[in-house]
Amino acid sequence: MLSVTLSCGNYDRTRAIMDGRVRIEGCEINYIPLEPEEAFFRAARYEEFDIAELSFNSYILQTSRGESRYIGIPAFVSRCFRHSMIYVRTDRGIREPADLKGKLVGVPEYQMTALVWMRGALEEQYGVKPSDIHWRSGGQEQPGRQERARINLPKDIDLQPIPAGQTLSAMLAEGKLDAVMTARAPSCFHNEAPNVDRLFPNHRDVEKDYYRKTGLYPIMHLIGIKKSLVERNPWLPASALKAFAQAKAAAMYDLRTLAAPNLMLPWTEAETLETMTLMGKDFWRYGVKENMAEIETLARYSHAQGLAERIVPATELFAASTFEVSRI
Repeated sequence: MLSVTLSCGNYDRTRAIMDGRVRIEGCEINYIPLEPEEAFFRAARYEEFDIAELSFNSYILQTSRGESRYIGIPAFVSRCFRHSMIYVRTDRGIREPADLKGKLVGVPEYQMTALVWMRGALEEQYGVKPSDIHWRSGGQEQPGRQERARINLPKDIDLQPIPAGQTLSAMLAEGKLDAVMTARAPSCFHNEAPNVDRLFPNHRDVEKDYYRKTGLYPIMHLIGIKKSLVERNPWLPASALKAFAQAKAAAMYDLRTLAAPNLMLPWTEAETLETMTLMGKDFWRYGVKENMAEIETLARYSHAQGLAERIVPATELFAASTFEVSRI
């Protein structure tokens, strides 16, 4: 029995692995639930975990340089539309994406996956290029955050750190930034600070329209396995993907349980069925072929934005044994 550490969020789609209902064949799992930022940092800097949730863009960036110690499996444990993530000062005349041109926009990390997706959408859907914005990076709620991966941006990109001791949320509340783009809502928004709101208050409608136009459900995180471990145990990627798929299926079943609801929402099944009508029954897809449009789009965005050194093909990103799965 192979003993492995697995670092991943406490998600409904992974909980069956965490609580032991689903096992990775041949493995004894030590599941370490961590917030994504901590998991990414520890995996990228110190390679602490045998199997780890990874930031998809950070992984693409490192793979493009031949620096990644992990190989991916197409279990995409985090996906999210990101139009909700642009928080603006309402007293700066920012009413639509084009109004971000020339503005000071704070980001926790320039290379974070959510921002790669949103910059790509801003350029392709609204004509706002990354070079049109003055970027300022730093901790959102705590000072001192830095890029977890080394980046070398084009000369036309203005990216500077915020002053030491400052945070993005405080600077937005104080009017020292015009906007913040971040995967987590800043505390000043939750606290209803004056003149702070989303650029797209109706983001759900905007995101549905984005899906209808593009067919893309953006992927944020994937699962990686240490390459050294796979070399010694070549069966592991396929077995791990199988387990993550089974855990996801268990979570999907729970979304439609009515007799004794698993979630504290009154219309979970109705919401699930509405989502299926728009995006298909398997709206949270795993697999390489099933997600090729998202994989290739993110790889293209990462290179175009000066992050990945080249467009990395899917064949380099995922273990070969995960491209095809057996069927009965």
